[in-house]
Amino acid sequence: MTNDKKQLRQRLLKQRQAMTKDDGREKSDRVCTQLQSSPLFTQAKTILAYFSFRQEPDLNPLFTDTQYCWGLPRCVGKSLLWHSWKSGEALKAGAYGIFEPDANSPTLEPNDVDLILVPAVACDRRGYRLGYGGGFYDRLLSSAEWTSKPTIGIVFDFAFLPQLPIDGWDQPLNGVCTETELIMMV
Repeated sequence: MTNDKKQLRQRLLKQRQAMTKDDGREKSDRVCTQLQSSPLFTQAKTILAYFSFRQEPDLNPLFTDTQYCWGLPRCVGKSLLWHSWKSGEALKAGAYGIFEPDANSPTLEPNDVDLILVPAVACDRRGYRLGYGGGFYDRLLSSAEWTSKPTIGIVFDFAFLPQLPIDGWDQPLNGVCTETELIMMV
């Protein structure tokens, strides 16, 4: 199945890159609006998110809401470490060119976290996601201390597919949010 994933990933990334900046911004704003209407989101205190990369849905409008403690990942080896972050604090390009918090910023532990917003190339209606192929989120979400945390995959409508090819290590998410809908799997 890995070859199927690779081809699908390339096709969907190309489609995402072909969007105009204005279209991406408008769709991202609608994704944020969908999230803000979710009780899972509004009742959370600490939310792990991501800084948009390669024209992923941009969650920046959410980060200015100071009622939440935001966490952003830092790639360390083959793992993600989570650091608390406030809008306006400095970020720097990490190992993959993705903006990350400073290594010295406070870290977040699993028991601090109420919700994880997961970036994806695609998601399907069963909650499975297609990532970039590094396995960072699959490793995180399969570790015992993180398995109980609610997760919502974030994709644009064109990348919300009926079914993705999956491998044994793929971890399903609890929900998927696009610019037109937020679907919870459980």
